[in-house]
Amino acid sequence: MGSMERMEKLHAVCIPYPAQGHISPMLKLAKLLHFRGFHITFVNTEYNHKRFLKSRGSDFLNALPSFHFETIHDGLPESDNLDATQDIPSLSDSTGKNCLPHFRNLLSKLNNDSNIPPVSYVFSDGVMSFTADAAQELGIPLVMFWTTSACGFMAYLQYRKLVQKGILPLKDSSYITNGYLDTAIDWVPGMEKIRLRDLPSFIRVTDLNDIMFDFLMVESERTCQRSSAIILNTFDALEPNVLHALSSTISSPIYTIGPLNFLLNDVTDKDLETLGSNLWNEDLECLKWLDTKDPNSVVFVNFGSITTMTREQMIEFAWGLANSNKTFLWVIRPDLVAGENIVLPIEFVTITKNRSLLTSWVPQEQVLGHPAIGVFLTHNGWNSTLESICGGVPMICWPFFAEQQTNCLFCCKEWGIGLEIEDVKRDKIEGLIRELMDGEKGKEMKEKALELKKLGKDSASALVGSSFLNFDNMVHQVLLGKFD
Repeated sequence: MGSMERMEKLHAVCIPYPAQGHISPMLKLAKLLHFRGFHITFVNTEYNHKRFLKSRGSDFLNALPSFHFETIHDGLPESDNLDATQDIPSLSDSTGKNCLPHFRNLLSKLNNDSNIPPVSYVFSDGVMSFTADAAQELGIPLVMFWTTSACGFMAYLQYRKLVQKGILPLKDSSYITNGYLDTAIDWVPGMEKIRLRDLPSFIRVTDLNDIMFDFLMVESERTCQRSSAIILNTFDALEPNVLHALSSTISSPIYTIGPLNFLLNDVTDKDLETLGSNLWNEDLECLKWLDTKDPNSVVFVNFGSITTMTREQMIEFAWGLANSNKTFLWVIRPDLVAGENIVLPIEFVTITKNRSLLTSWVPQEQVLGHPAIGVFLTHNGWNSTLESICGGVPMICWPFFAEQQTNCLFCCKEWGIGLEIEDVKRDKIEGLIRELMDGEKGKEMKEKALELKKLGKDSASALVGSSFLNFDNMVHQVLLGKFD
């Protein structure tokens, strides 16, 4: 990145959807823009700002003079629990209905501040399309960043067609379990051999007024209608068919600039490196623990920032890990078990204490890049999936919700780097761990994961990689007004 020419000071306002999996990639994008010479205003909700202060301390706010943090209210009632992601349907509903006036006021305040450049561009999360209204009122170009995979984004764009074809709403809730979701659909561009169950989980509704179904249908469509450009954190060699189909159906230019963490490798600003994005305190000791383990010997288990499970499911995962006889690192968030305190069986803890590390949050990107990690047991959120690919680590997939089902399909069927947990039973989990750690299928998937890692690195390589060039083109064409 250092070889790129720097530009006169422009001001980018970056606003992620207020959840961990959206904040992390948006902060990476903001760092890349800052390194190119932009003044950055990064906008968190007040709730998440408090979480940042709790997990990272106040120093991170003052790391750089031209990288500022601002807040807006999310419209939800105040909460003292800073160790949990807010309820996603409530948060989605509230941001859409309540955040526009707060964001409009913030843009006006920034424009009236003589100490900083006026706002040049808004970089908005794709599911925060209220930003389009504020940007349009002030004549500010809007770039939408969808933090999903390309296949996930394409799948959301099918929601209205599912209704038009009479596939949705489901006639009743039994259709979720009676095999109806196994129905094959062959009309999604760039995504052949897909079933209803492989589409983002919000289609599993009997009422089209369901908050999340309506929210994603509207937000995905508004992205196509209102943005000057669309950014995706993926790379051309990973999702070529879907990306070609998206480019054919959307008039706004699409820029694939992933994996963002590989692009950031060329950023040499030490102050930028101190700007972390985790809303939980990170356990850095786990990296030292991994240093003591053999290559490819550890199962890494992390279900992300939102996934919850029942107590029974947690116990099945625990015994599956114990019975595999493998060493494992397991991230157990305080709110991982829905509505209950987390209590693991004492016998499980005793049996595994010499070959396990249980912790509440880790620097996942560094963990997946550690040579000791052999397998990743994951919920298939896009950040986690892409970080696993960047680490060359095959996956055991347990998708929870949203487009994680779509990511799982591509990991298992398209890329050949994952095996899906279809039933949370200890013997099934044990078998999948053994298969991937010791079996022939595991060796094949490791090789494929390493091939994809190389393609990802190639895409981000300076001056020649597709994602590097796409980022450069986006800066010049869209941000300098050459696209219009």
